[in-house]
Amino acid sequence: MRRTALLLLALIGIASLVACNDYETYGDKKDKERKAIRHFISDSTITVISESQFHANGDVTDTAKNEFVYMDNTGVYMQIVHKGCGKPLQDGESADLLVRFLELSIMDTTVVYNDTNPYNVDVMHIKRSGSTYTASFTEGTWLSTYGEMVPSGLLVPFSYINLGRLRSADDHIALVRLIVPHTQGHSVASGYVKPFFYQISFQRQTDLNN
Repeated sequence: MRRTALLLLALIGIASLVACNDYETYGDKKDKERKAIRHFISDSTITVISESQFHANGDVTDTAKNEFVYMDNTGVYMQIVHKGCGKPLQDGESADLLVRFLELSIMDTTVVYNDTNPYNVDVMHIKRSGSTYTASFTEGTWLSTYGEMVPSGLLVPFSYINLGRLRSADDHIALVRLIVPHTQGHSVASGYVKPFFYQISFQRQTDLNN
């Protein structure tokens, strides 16, 4: 009996040791996230510029150099492909936007998107108060996948883009690319400590100039 008890204790000790070795701390997960972002930037041949360089260049990124600006306060990397036609959202103004996006999980390459079918478009309601933007999805793929909340990482571009609708062949709607860390992402990102890459376009559902 004593021998059996000792054997059981030994097995419990081994199981506990294995469990401890398999356990990842939050710090471990953040380290993995940072490494994944660094590898993604390297593999994608991205040139990272500072906010001061970004502002000195007129709040634009050079797509020929594949520039992304690193936003110090949020940890988001942003590339503005097109600033967009129309005007920026004004203080106190709200708008409904048509949103098309591709989302890539950087750590496991899971993809969510709505940008291949012209009739499959998300709708976002956004409001500006001073320098603060709040938004929610009211229709579409994002709403059915993650719920109505728009994570703060996706709101970063609105200080730098215009929101309008195409009125001529030379016009472009706002188009941005983002690398969003888990702290600025949706519930899946924050829950699993995963970063995501996005390509997103925004345009007004209604053109105020019409």
